[in-house]
Amino acid sequence: MSIQPVQGLPLLPGSSFRDPTKTAFHRSQTLGYKNGFAFKRLPTVGIGGGRIHVNQLSQAELDELSNKRPTLTYGQPKQAPPSDFIPAHVAFDKKVLKFDAYFQEDVPISTEEHFRIRQVGIYYYLEDDSMSVMEPIVENSGIPQGKFIKRQRLPKNDRGDNYHWKDLNRGINITIYGKTFRIVDCDPFTQTFLESQGIEVNPPEKMIFDPYTELRKMPLRMYVTPTDFDQLKQFLAFDKKVLRFYAMWDDTENMFGENRSFIIHYYLADDTVEVREVHERNDGRDPFPVLIRRQRLPKTLVEKKGTFPSCVLEISDQEVLEWFTAKDFAVGKSTTLLGRTFFIYDCDEFTRQFYQDKFGISDFQPVDVTKPPAEKVKQIIPPYNGYGFLDDSLQNCFSLIPQPPRKNIIKMLENDHKVLRYACLLESPNPEDRKRRFVLSYCLATDMISIYEPPVRNSGVIGGRYLGKTRVAKPGSSPDDPAYYEPADFTVGATIEVFGHRFVITDVDEYVLSYIESNLESFPPAVVQSMRNHFAPRQAALEAVKRLASREPDKQELDALLEQMQEHMRRHNYLPDSSMEATFLQQDKDGSGLLDRSEFFALCDHFNIPVDDPLFQKLINLCSHGENQIRYPRFLRAFQFSSPQNA
Repeated sequence: MSIQPVQGLPLLPGSSFRDPTKTAFHRSQTLGYKNGFAFKRLPTVGIGGGRIHVNQLSQAELDELSNKRPTLTYGQPKQAPPSDFIPAHVAFDKKVLKFDAYFQEDVPISTEEHFRIRQVGIYYYLEDDSMSVMEPIVENSGIPQGKFIKRQRLPKNDRGDNYHWKDLNRGINITIYGKTFRIVDCDPFTQTFLESQGIEVNPPEKMIFDPYTELRKMPLRMYVTPTDFDQLKQFLAFDKKVLRFYAMWDDTENMFGENRSFIIHYYLADDTVEVREVHERNDGRDPFPVLIRRQRLPKTLVEKKGTFPSCVLEISDQEVLEWFTAKDFAVGKSTTLLGRTFFIYDCDEFTRQFYQDKFGISDFQPVDVTKPPAEKVKQIIPPYNGYGFLDDSLQNCFSLIPQPPRKNIIKMLENDHKVLRYACLLESPNPEDRKRRFVLSYCLATDMISIYEPPVRNSGVIGGRYLGKTRVAKPGSSPDDPAYYEPADFTVGATIEVFGHRFVITDVDEYVLSYIESNLESFPPAVVQSMRNHFAPRQAALEAVKRLASREPDKQELDALLEQMQEHMRRHNYLPDSSMEATFLQQDKDGSGLLDRSEFFALCDHFNIPVDDPLFQKLINLCSHGENQIRYPRFLRAFQFSSPQNA
């Protein structure tokens, strides 16, 4: 019902009346849209569409009334400075209200407890009005404890309100996610904070504990039955005193059985027996040290009936007539423990002394149970089949996966790139093979021999590698104890048999003599003297060359040297190149008949002229002109194979 003022009367209490015919009480719309933007406007009509009474005061008068201050006698008072604004997360940082509470949880499936009391702590964080519930950890409770409800704003009701610190107090119940918590107490800071905010804090209540947890804390009831045997005296007298026996268990009757070593311990404190297994290195067994755990072992049992379920029930004291004692163990006798027969062959010194003092037994002769060593089977090596090296083929007889034979690494490093070279002929009934020349190389690092045949033009034989690197056994050596050729076996005139072919050594390299001179202890005196005799003429020729280098050549001496060199080249089947003279003339651009030593030796290397040969060195010295030039026409006369002519 609306109230309509009486015309002509002021709008005062008691002078207005309600209009009983009015049924519309809606308010006019004050929000509108213009050009797509929302704006606020003043209402044009009153409630229910009635007229709006215009204020009698103007806007200027209203502003004056709102800003007018009372006039004081002594002037306007000084205004206090505004207080600093402190946000909540700074003012209440690390300030937490803590309440002690509990809740009851039903246990429907247990016969010992019907409900469970779980104590919790409720924390209220003032900085953001969030809460968390923490349950302290109880030892051996079997319940996952700790954070019960993580930190968050907890809903208070279905209208969307959250719990505030004003809703918390002692002695009240609060419901969080369907669980009802009873708050019984709080800490001093919480009580001081609530009282400072004008809240009357209820008196604390007593915390309720879980009855089943308290029952578990009670000590168990002990039943002591008097006995005529003083076990305490036996324990005090024989504590840490153990008899030790060394035994064997013969299990060879079973498949894959063997003799296994064990140690039997007899504890005098409680007459218990323990059997421990002795493990050996790489015995292939699992590392379980105890075969029979420490226990009292029955010796004689009561005669059982056929219906006694021995496979299910354990043997009790009523089924045992006699237990194993210390007198049942003796050295040299067998003892059956739980179906296994152990033969005791020895014991320790404490056990011997105990039996001598207790039973008067002093005969403790240990029994030798070691097996004699098995007869070593001699390995029979099959005969050599001729494939591969003998050392490599022999490794197939020693292991399933052959390993390469061991090498003398020190010898290989010391003699690396050291090779002894020998010139040899092939001893053959075929006349064509007798003219063939070979170079035999002996590698000092690996003791291997290789043979190379220098190619000879128009000989009809393809030169090249005749034998690859391999170790060559001496004739008559057996595969069981092979003897290989050594550097001491190679002398001038010696015959070397290589896989059925016989080679006669005719010449050696100069490095061979220097190697023999530096290792005289490794060579017989006859070999050393033979090498020295072979190189004596060559050394004399070198000395003669040195003497001739200091004087001008004689015509007769030069002609004799040219004939000797031509005969030497015919004997070695050396055929000069027809373009040799033209090449030398082309290199001599001024036609002086002289060439520099570097140019001369480069041309000699191009035509494979053995300038290291003593005869060639002698001729080069005779053809020398000064220190750096050589008269090459005189040198080329040695390759014309005609009667000597004047230089």
